[in-house]
Amino acid sequence: MEQEPVQMDDTTSPAMDESATLVEKVMREILRRITARTLTPGSRLPSIRSLAASMAVSKSTVVEAYDRLAAEGSIQPRPGSGFYVSGRLQPLTLTEMEPKLDRAIDPLWVSRSSLEADGGASMPGCGWLPSGLMPEQAIRRAMRSLAKAPSASLTDYSTPQGLQPLRQLLVRRLAERGIEAMPGQILLTESGTQAIDLLCRLLIEPGDAVIVDDPCYFNFRALLKAHRATIVGVPYTPAGPDLDKFSQALAEHRPRLYITNSAIHNPTGATLSPVVAHRLLKLAEQHGLTIIEDDIFADFEQEPAPRLAAFDGLERVIHIGSFSKSLSASFRCGFIAARRDWIEPLVDLRIATSFGGGTLASELVLLMLKDGTYRKHMEQLRARLARAMNETRARLHTMGIEPWIEPRGGIFLWCRLPDGVDAAEIARFGLARGVVFAPGNVFSASQTAQSFMRFNVAQCADPNIFTTLREAIAARKQVRAA
Repeated sequence: MEQEPVQMDDTTSPAMDESATLVEKVMREILRRITARTLTPGSRLPSIRSLAASMAVSKSTVVEAYDRLAAEGSIQPRPGSGFYVSGRLQPLTLTEMEPKLDRAIDPLWVSRSSLEADGGASMPGCGWLPSGLMPEQAIRRAMRSLAKAPSASLTDYSTPQGLQPLRQLLVRRLAERGIEAMPGQILLTESGTQAIDLLCRLLIEPGDAVIVDDPCYFNFRALLKAHRATIVGVPYTPAGPDLDKFSQALAEHRPRLYITNSAIHNPTGATLSPVVAHRLLKLAEQHGLTIIEDDIFADFEQEPAPRLAAFDGLERVIHIGSFSKSLSASFRCGFIAARRDWIEPLVDLRIATSFGGGTLASELVLLMLKDGTYRKHMEQLRARLARAMNETRARLHTMGIEPWIEPRGGIFLWCRLPDGVDAAEIARFGLARGVVFAPGNVFSASQTAQSFMRFNVAQCADPNIFTTLREAIAARKQVRAA
């Protein structure tokens, strides 16, 4: 059966790389889409006439580009039918799935730089706590206790749904936030990231639209690109998503999912208001939308905030959590709370993708939750973070950097830079001096946050961070003055 040609993006322009010839630019655009799997094996390419028009090049340029790609084996000509992507599946490369970004400041690079940084680097742009704020001694005590556990806990796979005593305890913890669930509605995962990955495997197909906040946690976008979803950004306000724009996106894109944080939103630190939550759930019901509520920073809250899952009763809201940010990123432990009829297929997907998982992380989390260690740790941590928030905000204020809102807890300050200062330029300046910043556009699907930057207050103790910021802003002002 003959396949329909895949349409190229109308915004495609041959000005992608001024050093390349027009033929090379056309070839690179085709190869980029094959690598990103926008064009899959067997797909028919646009006609020579239509591609020439969309890229503003001559038909002879497209003919030569297609001939070269065919000679390389990337595409195949079929006389009388056109050109088709060859049957060889290209590796999925996330960084090639959108127009080429400055590699030094794209979302995946920020994560990699933070993860690979040595002890001498400063990381105000990373999303986790420094080791000095983690309960290291308590973890060591728990590990010594676990070393005496039965052999099965040390050597065997976990049960498919995860350690039952921990799931029972999580039910009680969720109830404190108004979320009613049974142990059979809880699936343990290795992390919040794995939870979202499993849910995407269950609920969406390539090409499905998914709404995210703009700005949002940048790894949401990376995960959705890996699942080849169509990402739709909706502006975020201090009370939640812009509901008029949200309603418009529902009507225009018919999305399958919405992924968000209700409390301590990443990166803004905002908190969803009850009014917005109720209106949002009504829109979701009207349009058959499923919501993934990522609540991994729940224990950082100073005061409880509304939860979509509490209002909804886990009917169309899926609630996920994790202890990676608050307890240990080395002992990976997260969970999914969802409708009972969704847990069974999620268990199958977990087995298919990671088999049984381990029990040690779950046992450690359970032990620290039961003996009160975790509660005491979080009480102390919240107090320390509140002090760090005030200190960081005061230091930034002296440079004309102001928070978008005053967060009700957590580790993030979403800040506006002084007029005319581009966060990407600050990030590049910082990289050369061993400071990893998180510029606003790595969080923005619409790329409209160039004047914003996210600061992790827990990682801002190093005076060099503020020295570097001050020098970068001064250098920018000098360039503008010249």
